[in-house]
Amino acid sequence: MPDKHQSKTTSFSGTRYENINPGKKDRQQLIILWEASVRATHDFLGQVDIQFLKPLILSEYLDAVTLKCSKDHHNNILGFLGVADAKINILFVRPANRGQGIGKALSRYAIDELAAVDLDVNEQNPQALAFYQQLGFKVTGRSPVDGQDKPFPLLQLSPDQK
Repeated sequence: MPDKHQSKTTSFSGTRYENINPGKKDRQQLIILWEASVRATHDFLGQVDIQFLKPLILSEYLDAVTLKCSKDHHNNILGFLGVADAKINILFVRPANRGQGIGKALSRYAIDELAAVDLDVNEQNPQALAFYQQLGFKVTGRSPVDGQDKPFPLLQLSPDQK
């Protein structure tokens, strides 16, 4: 039986992209994109932190979520997300493609197709917080540490129920 979430074509910035399940062959592209995105947006993380997280992303985190990615017509991954237990756990966009609607399209896909309703964002990443607030999320809680008990506070977000 085919996966009902296998593929969905989306248009943004005048180009059509497909949200698809990345395969094992895409792992190298995913980790390169992840690192570039983290370096562009997570200036509170040092080199040691990034090197600590990198193998965890590859060996644990990518396998713990339903992954979707947006690829261009050259098969380049422009952004990806991971959802588990109705929560967006991962969302990264290639720095050169930020502001083109990729993150928004992936987020809408997570919400509309994968029933994601919650997420955490690093408090020290105001760009991400503003992005999610534009999508209608509001801060509903705070943790003083991240998932590895490191001193990087997380904000819990849920859809605004105005």
